[in-house]
Amino acid sequence: MILIKKGTVVDPADNVEQLADVLVGDGKILRIAQEIAEADLQAFCGGGAHCEVIDAAGCIVAPGLVDVHVHFRDPGFTHKEDIETGAKAALRGGFTSVVLMANTKPAVDSIDTLAYVMDKGKQTDAKIYTCATVTKGMAGKELTDMDALVSGGAVGFTDDGIPIMDAGLLERAMTKAASLNVPVSLHEEDPALITDNGINRGKASEHYGIGGSPREAEISMIRRDLEIALRTGAVLNIQHISTREGVELVRQAKRKAAAQGTGGIHAEATPHHFSLTQDAVIRHGALAKMNPPLREESDRQAIIEGLRDGTIDIIATDHAPHSKEEKERPITKAPSGIIGLETALALGITNLVGERQLSMAQLIAAMAANPAKMYGLPAGTLAEGAAADIVIFDPDASQTVRDFASKSSNTPFAGQTLRGVVKYTIVDGRIAYRHESC
Repeated sequence: MILIKKGTVVDPADNVEQLADVLVGDGKILRIAQEIAEADLQAFCGGGAHCEVIDAAGCIVAPGLVDVHVHFRDPGFTHKEDIETGAKAALRGGFTSVVLMANTKPAVDSIDTLAYVMDKGKQTDAKIYTCATVTKGMAGKELTDMDALVSGGAVGFTDDGIPIMDAGLLERAMTKAASLNVPVSLHEEDPALITDNGINRGKASEHYGIGGSPREAEISMIRRDLEIALRTGAVLNIQHISTREGVELVRQAKRKAAAQGTGGIHAEATPHHFSLTQDAVIRHGALAKMNPPLREESDRQAIIEGLRDGTIDIIATDHAPHSKEEKERPITKAPSGIIGLETALALGITNLVGERQLSMAQLIAAMAANPAKMYGLPAGTLAEGAAADIVIFDPDASQTVRDFASKSSNTPFAGQTLRGVVKYTIVDGRIAYRHESC
């Protein structure tokens, strides 16, 4: 058993924000109370069980974070990351549940590959879920056996990394996903409009003398796919949104969906898109190259406003490990993407809560309750009887970003000092990560 004492419990799923004690046992949340006295503890323990006491004074006690957009590169690219090291990075960042993207090699488009990923996930201390691909081989030509993949344990569908250009095929996929009651998550960039991806067309592309990725590449795809979702009633997640126009399109679509009473429109923002602009790729080169690219300050502000008003309801890292050698290639040859699991919470505290853009409850909702709800995961809450998946963090402590649990270190945030330090990550009532200071 674990008794967490004197922390500030923040559980947006149950509208709880109070100074309280939390008692954990048998993998569950047993009780949350202003104070759990010795007599209460004896009643729960039966007088015999050992109980570890964690002093959480000055810390936030929240549901374990849930990241619904990570790349663990396994199978096929395990020199970048594998499921074991990805899980360790997640736990260090306060994430107890993650949803893997399916663009591995082979892609997760068959029961065999799905089973491989799920079996490896069960060998870690984190809760590992995975999507399957929408199309076979992510080729955009033929739908996977979506029924079989959901029966096999896939929690949703995505061809993340490759946009689905055949609108008719996508509509059939969304119709099927709606019948299966699982979400479709989409990477929204029209490759026909892009010359060199990963760099915003504008100041950044001009700096490198390349074509870059124009904002319309994202906007046009978001517009099309929102219309399909509204027609089909599918649960749609617009991934890693980067443009102010895209945010507004989602805002309007959410209003239409609410009026229709159909489906669910969701959007996710990454910590790098609410923290950085295209100036970062000029300063850091390929370490700040990602798809979609970092854009303008007005886009960053629109993303923050979208998080504030609930248009963007999910913060997801798009954790995308690459080797040092890959990222040291010339800017047009280096792969896109950065790691994010170990910095996401601190970036949210530093750049959103610390700047009074979001409350702590809003941040935790976007990083735990909302993503869990969209994917139907048993996570994101501290309700009594729920799984004891918990993160304890000090929002006022500082950390300098270095020494990653991930195999990779490709991030423009390395060397920066951020607020917010994860002290404990607890999964099913077991301490899966403990900070060195604890």
